[in-house]
Amino acid sequence: MASSSLLKTSPVVLDKTEFVKGQSLRQSPVSVVRCHPAAPSALTIRASSYADELVKTAKTIASPGRGILAMDESNATCGKRLASIGLENTEANRQAFRTLLVSVPGLGEYISGAILFEETLYQSTVEGKKMVDVLVEQNIVPGIKVDKGLVPLAGSNNESWCQGLDGLASRSAAYYQQGARFAKWRTVVSIPNGPSALAVKEAAWGLALYAAISQDNGLVPIVEPEILLDGEHNIDRTFEVAKQVWAEVFFYLAQNNVMFEGILLKPSMVTPGAECKDRATPQQVADYTLNLLRQRIPPAVPGIMFLSGGQSEVEATLNLNAMNQGPNPWHVSFSYARALQNTCLKTWGGRPENVKAAQEALLIRAKANSLAQLGKYTGEGESEEAKKGMFVKGYVY
Repeated sequence: MASSSLLKTSPVVLDKTEFVKGQSLRQSPVSVVRCHPAAPSALTIRASSYADELVKTAKTIASPGRGILAMDESNATCGKRLASIGLENTEANRQAFRTLLVSVPGLGEYISGAILFEETLYQSTVEGKKMVDVLVEQNIVPGIKVDKGLVPLAGSNNESWCQGLDGLASRSAAYYQQGARFAKWRTVVSIPNGPSALAVKEAAWGLALYAAISQDNGLVPIVEPEILLDGEHNIDRTFEVAKQVWAEVFFYLAQNNVMFEGILLKPSMVTPGAECKDRATPQQVADYTLNLLRQRIPPAVPGIMFLSGGQSEVEATLNLNAMNQGPNPWHVSFSYARALQNTCLKTWGGRPENVKAAQEALLIRAKANSLAQLGKYTGEGESEEAKKGMFVKGYVY
């Protein structure tokens, strides 16, 4: 990697004669590398001035026995969660629940990062302390959801694309000033709808451009193309689609000069469609998923933080545990929302007297997934609530 002084000055430019098509890039000795503005036809090697910090942040999040608490639901989605326990969707109620989550004593032992919605990033707890400060005191890195949600993709097979690139650079700079150190951008691919080549390419390009913008502003990008669970397809079909998607994603990440050591991935596990009659065991899920990772993900990437995607709390933990029964070149961990929050939310029920019990429920789930990251989870003593599936057909975030 170039020195920090090089990263903050003109880009290093290599003439075309200094590499051979079809071979690895061969960089000349430093003494003959010429630093000058890049011509349109030249190959530019570029890295953010935040390079060292990005690597440090990514490694902190991808630390042994820890994973990410995804609590970045939009206000509308948070309202759905609150409605499930009979609460009105007000800022005060959202604040109360998010205060409960960030202030769980000892949470930082199992959670290394928390993804926040913009409202939460700028919000204080009910006691008047900044949410960001509460997380940092627990050694939890604050993150921020930066995409603006899914909209219909014209010319596709009823598929979606993710909006939010307009103004992202200035927003990211402001989020960094507010204390965020990583970002998340979620787009989706639907197997029943194809997926079309157009939708896959759009998802990959959008993720790559977002990642480059994030790194330029000091935020470690979480790259998340979710393969939706919807459908009757088998696990082999999921595997083939995921290979196609991740090939496109890493091609465009490289095209946008994204530094792999300073990103995190948030993939779906390779599972059958939710309506497939043939279910997969945790070992099968692990075998297919790790095979996919080995074929598509460079070892330079520090962390693979899986989404749960509607799996039950226990199912998501069992599958993660199966993936950690042997060594991996990456930190294989979790970035769960419902698979961490569900029992906690039900236990709370919006009642102040239940806060402590709800926090204990969250800590139990966080510890279970911590053990799974270490390959030591047994599944003993789990509640019936934790075993309930949470897949919703056509679920909209």
